[in-house]
Amino acid sequence: MLLTIDVGNTHTVLGLFEGEDVIEHWRLATDARRTADEIAVVLQGLLAQSPLLKGADVDGIAICSTVPSVLNEMREMCRRYYGDVTAVIVEPGIRTGVPVRMDNPKEVGSDRIVNALAAIDQYGGPCIIVDFGTATSFDAVSAKGEYVGAVTAPGIEISVDALAAAGAQLHKVELVRPRSVIAKNTVEALQAGIIYGFAGQVDGIVERMAAELADDPDEVTVVATGGHAALVVGESRSIDVHEPWLTLIGLRLVYHRNAS
Repeated sequence: MLLTIDVGNTHTVLGLFEGEDVIEHWRLATDARRTADEIAVVLQGLLAQSPLLKGADVDGIAICSTVPSVLNEMREMCRRYYGDVTAVIVEPGIRTGVPVRMDNPKEVGSDRIVNALAAIDQYGGPCIIVDFGTATSFDAVSAKGEYVGAVTAPGIEISVDALAAAGAQLHKVELVRPRSVIAKNTVEALQAGIIYGFAGQVDGIVERMAAELADDPDEVTVVATGGHAALVVGESRSIDVHEPWLTLIGLRLVYHRNAS
């Protein structure tokens, strides 16, 4: 079985593949202070408690990370506790098959390249990937499978935290769809602003990106992923596909391109 690990700024998502299927998954808080030994204890505990694994062993690991300190500890964890398992870490020198057409390709996060690979493999190009994470990231991929550009906006949770911190009479609310757009109380007013506001942001940015990306914007497939995607997908008119495991799928593809 292949273990895939996507380390984001806020959360770390782990998925276990049997063939092409995600058979188990977990979401953890990303903690830059956690050591390689602590990571190993958490990981082995998760694997041991899953009734789906039935004693099966991990025979491959694929990792990408946007947090350098965590990546260093992940590397050490693989060396110390999984030394006999092939581990592929997405970093310079790893084959992804995705040409990066940016002014400085090194600025592009490994998770965004992995997402582009998965989107092209699953849906073809041209496509736009909307990743609802710590930031809301929009990645443009050409019909040739090239990563050609991006848009980055503040993420949902960051925006909610900033609003609650700056407004004396405002506070954090549960992120759910309110009864109506025109709210009758402060909680639902905040919920409406968050959910419909971000849906409108997505539609506006995607519309402009698609017009630049393809002669016919209708040919562009828009793929949503990330921890908060489910909040917005149903309210956006531009999102075609919701794939919560897009990064994990990309890690599986990268692993098989490099493990041999």
